[in-house]
Order: sequence, then C-alpha cells, then structure tokens
Amino acid sequence: MNLQREWQAFWLALGFLTRIPMLVKVDYSPQLMNQCSVYFPLVGLLLGGLYAGFYSVLELWWPPLVCVLLVLAFHLWVTGAFHEDGMADSADGLGGGYTVARRLEIMKDSRIGTYGAAALIMVLLLKVALLTELPSVWLGLLLAPAVSRLTPLCLMRWLPYVTDPDGSKSKPVAEGFSRDRLLAAVTGIVILALVFQVVIAALVAVVLVFLVWGAMLKKSLGGYTGDALGASVVLSELLFLLLLAV
Repeated sequence: MNLQREWQAFWLALGFLTRIPMLVKVDYSPQLMNQCSVYFPLVGLLLGGLYAGFYSVLELWWPPLVCVLLVLAFHLWVTGAFHEDGMADSADGLGGGYTVARRLEIMKDSRIGTYGAAALIMVLLLKVALLTELPSVWLGLLLAPAVSRLTPLCLMRWLPYVTDPDGSKSKPVAEGFSRDRLLAAVTGIVILALVFQVVIAALVAVVLVFLVWGAMLKKSLGGYTGDALGASVVLSELLFLLLLAV
C-alpha cells in the first residue's frame, strides 16, 4: 500500500464531498479519484464529528430544535447540499420521466421540479423531526453521515453506471471500484457501529436502501447515476435515524 497515495486519496475524497479546502498537494488522476471513494465513510465520520461538536456547543444556549436546525444549515453549507441535490434530481427524474432517456435528461436539468421540491422538503423535515426525538442527538449526528456514505459504494460495486460519460463529475469515482476497497470500507463501518452498539441499525439501513433503491434504479434507469448515489446517502441516513429512534 502506498501511504502517500492513500493520504492524497483521503484529501481528494474530502474535497469532492465537502467545501473543506484540501490542505495537501494532490496529484490528481482518474485512478486516484476512483481510489478515494473508499474514504467516503471516513469523510462522513469527520463531518459527523463536526456536527456533534457543533450541536454540543449550541445546546448550551438554545433548545434542541433550534440547535438541530442550525446544525442542518451548517451541513447544507459545508457539503454544498451535494447529496440533497441528488435526492431532488432523482425524485424529478424517476417521478416525471416515462422512458430511461427522458428520466436521465430530467435528472441532468439544473432546475428543480415538483417531485424534487416535495422530496427535498420531506426529507429535511423528517431528518429534523428524527434528530430532535433521538435520546442521544449527538450519536445520530455523529454516525449517520458515516453509515450512509457506505451505501453508494455498494451501488457502485454492483450496478452499472448509466449517464453521459464525457460530462459527468462522478465518472472517475464510479469506474472500476474494487471489491477489496469496498470490504475495507464495510469493515470500518461495522467496527464503528459495534463500538456504539448500533451495528444492526447500521447494517439494516445500508442493506435495505441498497436492495430497494438499487432495484428501483435498475428497473427505471438500468443502473445508477451520480444523483442516484447522492439520493442513496440521504435515504440511508433517514432510515438509520428511524431505526435509532425506535
């Protein structure tokens, strides 16, 4: 293992998923972009640490609902609403298109439609409601971003990529994803979940969204797109929080 390449891959993953500036020089290549995907859950854990820490400071002055809303606002800023945009585009495409070509065309449109707006409002409201009802809000904030970012790795491993190969931001990430790197990511999440005794919730959230959302994508699109990967993160996060709230 080339530790310098792995270090660069982590920072590339951080720069790809967030607005956080990369503090190291990265020798970019499509291969390194593909290599960085294994670090998506680790980036999620870093974000979760920021969210949980931010919440812990805010709750010294404000009630839980206000704190959750402020943390959510911070999340949308620091990630550029990256995955939420994918959720809205996926809802528009799958809800408004009657052919594969038309669905993909709608998903590439930067404008948001009725399905996308409705889906975005509902997922944000549900996320706020679930977080405010959790016995340990910080635990949900810490773990949900890490657990949910394992699902797109599973989709990339077992579904084909279907979109314009020349104009896609996700293409270098999507191509040639190795089984060994997926196994490393799964092992890391399982260990993390075991530490906090939420392994069942984590595995159910990832596996169920992978199976159900993956089947929908296979039927409706023939595979996945970058937007569909973003949507899978949002859906996995919500399901994980739902299970924590039981």
